[in-house]
Formats: sequence, C-alpha cells, structure tokens
Amino acid sequence: MTTSSVPAGDQDLAAFIAGLPKAELHVHHVGSASPRIVAELAARHPDSKVPADPEVLADYFTFRDFAHFIEVYLSVVDLIRTPEDVRLLTYEVARDMARQNIRYAELTITPYSSVRRGIPAEAFLEAIEDARKAAEAELGTVLRWCFDIPGEAGLESAAVTCDIAVDQAPEGLVSFGLGGPEIGVPRPQFKPYFDRARAAGLHSVPHAGETTGPQTIWDALTELGAERIGHGTSAVQDPRLLAHLAEHRIPLEVCPTSNIATRAVATLDEHPVKEMVAAGVLVTVNSDDPPMFGTDLNTEYAVTARLLGLDAAGVAALAKNAVTASFLDEAGKSRLAAEIDAYTAARS
Repeated sequence: MTTSSVPAGDQDLAAFIAGLPKAELHVHHVGSASPRIVAELAARHPDSKVPADPEVLADYFTFRDFAHFIEVYLSVVDLIRTPEDVRLLTYEVARDMARQNIRYAELTITPYSSVRRGIPAEAFLEAIEDARKAAEAELGTVLRWCFDIPGEAGLESAAVTCDIAVDQAPEGLVSFGLGGPEIGVPRPQFKPYFDRARAAGLHSVPHAGETTGPQTIWDALTELGAERIGHGTSAVQDPRLLAHLAEHRIPLEVCPTSNIATRAVATLDEHPVKEMVAAGVLVTVNSDDPPMFGTDLNTEYAVTARLLGLDAAGVAALAKNAVTASFLDEAGKSRLAAEIDAYTAARS
C-alpha cells in the first residue's frame, strides 16, 4: 500500500507513532537481525544454508508453522559464531531501535546458543556489554538483557544459562526467560533454574500460552514465578486466568504480527488483544523477531491501534503501559513517561 493510498487519519497516526518515545519488552537478539546484517553474516559463513542475498531472505523468512519458524530461527543463530559477530549484531539492533525512537528495550538473549557454538561465555558477555554501552552513549537507546533458556535444548541449556546469568551476571542483565517451542516442553521442569535466578534478583519473564493453552500460563505463574508473560495468547480461553492477570497486574507481552507469522493466531482480526484489554489486563506491544516477520515496533503499534480503535492518546497510553511493565528503575520510568506525555501534548 502506497502512502498516498493510506487514509489521512492513518497517515497522521503513523507519523505520531514514528516519533513517539517507546519502550520494548519482548524482542529477540538474533531475531532482530535485519536482512542486511543477516546477509553480511551469511557471506562471512558460506557453509550456512541462509541466503546471503537480502532480497531472497524475504522468502526464506516465510514460515509454514511455528516448528518451521524455529528451524529457520536456529539457522540464523548458527551465523553468530564469533564475539565480533555478537558485537556487530547487538549494536546494529540498537541502531534500528534508535531509528524508531525506542528509548529503552529489554532484549532477549540466548547465551547458550553461542556458548555451545564455541564462543566463551566471557567473550560473549564482553561483546554484548560493549555494544550496550556504545549504543547508549552514541544512539541514546538504553538496552537491558533478558537471558533466556532455549526450551528445545532441554535442561542442559537451562543449567548453562542459569550459571552464566547468576555467576557471571553482566551489568545490563535484569531478567530470566524461557523461549522456544512450548509443545512438548512443560514449564514446571525449569522451576529450579527460575528459583535460582529469582533468588539472585532477576525477574521472571517466560514465554507461555503462545502455541499451547492456558495451563501453560498457569504453570509459568505458579511454578516459575512469572512477573510478565511472553505472548500469553491463549489467556483469553480462561476467564479465571484473565481475571488473575488483571487483578495482580501481571502484564502480557503481546506481539500481533508474530502470532500471525507463526500461525499461533489465524488472522489479525481474530487476535485476542481486544479481549485482553477488555478484561483489564495490562497489555504491552512488542515486535518479537521483527525483520523475520516483516515488521517493526512502529508497525505493531499501528496494527494494535487499528485492532483496538485507538487514537493518538490511546497509543500514548499503550506506550506508557510498556514503561510501567518494564524493569526500569522508578526514576527511569518517570523520565520516559514524562517524555511520552510531553511528546503527546506537543502533538495535540
């Protein structure tokens, strides 16, 4: 759709979203690699099956189902083989965020994937921390880390991830997560690792209820001490669960386009975000693996605004939800919320 064919009101809202200061809470490190960066990494590692042509990557990033998405995702993970690859990827992700006026992001990182491919944990951590500090100083985007367990790799990956998170905790680390497939990967088995991470002061933010039912979300809450839920798409199937999430102000990290791309939801118009909001749940908008899904955070705000019928003020309120749900300190939350308010007032 060309800009000239977009209704003027939609154009105005898109412009408002583009300039809006934002926080993002559910976005993956490798999954944020732009086609340009993926192609550059693929050219460095010609033994990979990932195309080294940015134009071809659009077809490569078309997924049959969630299992195929995981397969493609892991093939891109395999391109991150040296500390230099890690540093390049991390800084370039921050650059893309800065272009969208993302002021703060909690980036989900899977150190196990790189460590098992031969990058020493110390070198991996040094690379992401160097990129984080440079991004904040040069781009104005503040990054924090969520170290997540790749569920498909089993309990060994949980132990390694927990050891790195607790014993070598980098300065930017704030939370501990669990990603990968849900089917066949029950949440309760990871309880000891979440207990240890939480005892060390890390927040619990597992994925749950994306491709499985509400019980997975209950397990994340009761067994893993979840403070936020990644996706939580199936929560709307259980009114008691929705009421619990609303009462206890447990946010959902909603990623609409991702849910369509992985076939977790059939169509955008069927996305359950409307029911979540109607139930009083604190909803945040996120992009998950944006280049892989042909999206970015600005697009996800526009999509969600359409689904919820929001104007600029409603979109700004959504942006403040992410600030509220973030693990920023109170002073940081106040500053970013004030920036959102000032921007909104200036545009009204």
